[in-house]
Amino acid sequence: MIIKKRYVEENESGAYFTAYLLEDSKELLSGRKRPVVVIAPGGGYLFTSDREAEPIALKFLSLGYHAVVLRYTTGDMEGNKVGVGKQALKELAHTIRYLRRKSDLWMIDSQKVVVCGFSAGAHLAASLGVHWQDQSLLNALSNQAESDQIKPNALILGYALLDYNVMLKKAEREDLDEKAKANLEFMKIANKALTGKSDLSQDIVKEYSPIYWVSQHTPPTFLWHTAKDNLVYAENSLKFALELAKHNVPYELHVFQDGEHGLSLANEVTANKKEQIDRECEVWFDLAVNWLKKYVTL
Repeated sequence: MIIKKRYVEENESGAYFTAYLLEDSKELLSGRKRPVVVIAPGGGYLFTSDREAEPIALKFLSLGYHAVVLRYTTGDMEGNKVGVGKQALKELAHTIRYLRRKSDLWMIDSQKVVVCGFSAGAHLAASLGVHWQDQSLLNALSNQAESDQIKPNALILGYALLDYNVMLKKAEREDLDEKAKANLEFMKIANKALTGKSDLSQDIVKEYSPIYWVSQHTPPTFLWHTAKDNLVYAENSLKFALELAKHNVPYELHVFQDGEHGLSLANEVTANKKEQIDRECEVWFDLAVNWLKKYVTL
């Protein structure tokens, strides 16, 4: 295996990605290019979670995919750094373009670039999935980027925030317990880190909710969530799936009955407490890979 670290945009941000590349071998694919999975960890746009980074990459590597972990720009809990959403989106687009430009050297199949995101990282992945054609995003990238250079070929979205209206309506409920109230306070900080605003107007809600920008050009999408997620509610994935269906975009959706937010692989590899181990949810990865074979084959 070859490991390469690259800064996304020198002198502009500290974002970087780590590429885990399987070496060519006469006993394996021998000269054939491999698909690549770009992983966007979660963390509420306040950090990028280690639990949703390298362990996911190693899992894909074990199945013959190249894997890339993107550490995109995030804000901070103190509110000193906010409004990072557009920068993070540009970094993800830049990373995909870079991988396609290196496809011959790094033995990457440029038509098999998948983005796998979790929570805030899944919001980022979905945002690229619905905005990859936007001229404003292309203009933000240097060297006259073309839309097909930054388009993902498929998306895998784990417990993604996809519709801010779902979040705002839940916040208005009066029957919230103390944990739910604490989660809402965290979301307020995360919202500001993403958008730069403490109060989300409907214009901002629409701008940062991928659900409102789904089109026939959105890539095929695999979604998974848990019904008991009390931080990013499962309605996000349900409503996004409905929009995909309306636009005839292929998708697969799994909502598991139990399990908290942030499960990652839902096993001992990524758990830092027993609640993050869930055997029923652990199957999401196998389900996602089986689905992915319809669009991205080795």
